Amino acid sequence: MSTLYEQLADSLAQRIRDGGLQAGERLPSVRQACAQAQVSPATVFQAYDLLESRGLIEARPRSGFYVRKQARGKAPPAQAEPARADSTEVAISELVFEVLHSTRDRDVVPLGSAFPSPTLFPLERLARDGARAMRQLAPQALTTELTSGNARLREALRARSVRQGLQVGPDEPIITNGAMEALNLCLQAVTRPGDVVAIEAPTFYAALQALERLHLRAVEVPTHPQLGVDPDGLAEVIARHGVAACWLMPGFQNPLGALMPNARKQAVMRVLTQAGVPVVEDDVYGELHHGSTRPLPLKALDRESLVLHCSSFSKCLAPGYRVGWALPGRHSHAVHKLKMMSSLATSVPSQLALAEYLEEGGYDRHLRQLRLTLANSLAQLRQLVLRHFPAGTRVSQPEGGYFLWVQCPEQVDTLALHHQALAHGISIAPGALFSADQRFRSAMRLNGGHPHDARIAQAVRWLGDRARSAMAG
Repeated sequence: MSTLYEQLADSLAQRIRDGGLQAGERLPSVRQACAQAQVSPATVFQAYDLLESRGLIEARPRSGFYVRKQARGKAPPAQAEPARADSTEVAISELVFEVLHSTRDRDVVPLGSAFPSPTLFPLERLARDGARAMRQLAPQALTTELTSGNARLREALRARSVRQGLQVGPDEPIITNGAMEALNLCLQAVTRPGDVVAIEAPTFYAALQALERLHLRAVEVPTHPQLGVDPDGLAEVIARHGVAACWLMPGFQNPLGALMPNARKQAVMRVLTQAGVPVVEDDVYGELHHGSTRPLPLKALDRESLVLHCSSFSKCLAPGYRVGWALPGRHSHAVHKLKMMSSLATSVPSQLALAEYLEEGGYDRHLRQLRLTLANSLAQLRQLVLRHFPAGTRVSQPEGGYFLWVQCPEQVDTLALHHQALAHGISIAPGALFSADQRFRSAMRLNGGHPHDARIAQAVRWLGDRARSAMAG
């Protein structure tokens, strides 16, 4: 449940987004806000601090709090890009490997990385929890819980999923080697080679890699940078292409950062239910909302067991531990079999460390701090982009996660910029990574999940200068 100050902050943030509070406008004084909201001065101060950390307001000495002129952006928000009308084969792995390999160098500014800074996670405590749990482990548990996963961890995840409104079967969740194994197993359970899979445009490159590996064809669905997949577009794609399954990320989509509103999620579920098409739901960023309330997963609206829900701890608690899970619904048996035939099991020490940590409590406290930090870092990165990139650049306005989608003017080739940037010690994720045919050549994804320092500011300034140079020819 959200606190009073989070509720007040969310209410004011919505007024800013809706235009009820304009850029440059003064917020109610602390005394006025107390009277209007019937809360204490401490609650108002906490709410204003939270809005300031999100980059939405600024404090002016001896004057009060004001909506930041940059909060609504000096540039127009990112816009939906056209999707391909036809299905296509996927061949993206070489480019993905090249870009990901570049982020391993510690000296490279990690704007192209897919992970937040490891300094944001309680790794020392997890290590202590893991060591204590391993000392107490019954030897027979090493073999009796192989495929499904550790019973303690599964029970903690089951309880958390139920609180989020998800239906959880007796054989769920299935613990996997990160979300990527969960997503791949679920996709494999509902498709056969040659099938057509509906994906977002642009989409997460790991989805493209999974389609390539399983010899599936991709068809794109129009996707709005703020609202996510278009339900009408999805219905048209399903009708035209005989889609076997969908792969969607309704919560803070990678790379756009889009959050699908509940009404749109309901419309998407109506389309899928009518067509009887299963959907693999990637929900790895769901816990990283900047507001006080966790977005409702698509799985929570599923009444026909069409949603195969997947998530992990990699982005919100334990990167490198490679512990994810799947709630495949009616497809649980098939996913169990595929897990047994592929990796068989997930690392026991990693599972035990996470189970111990969850049982001790503190996870939600960690998440609140992490969300605040990421919201602040992302807001700072957005302001840097707006300040240094050329006129005509469009920038997304995410309400969660830590990615920015930056659409440069069409003269800017971000794949070429990627190579130039690497030579200068900067990584980016060029737009070509996020489509089956390497489109979105003038867009890029930037990672706002690292604490801001002079290196990041200088890197964004350098990227902006290069983008302007590309426009000048």
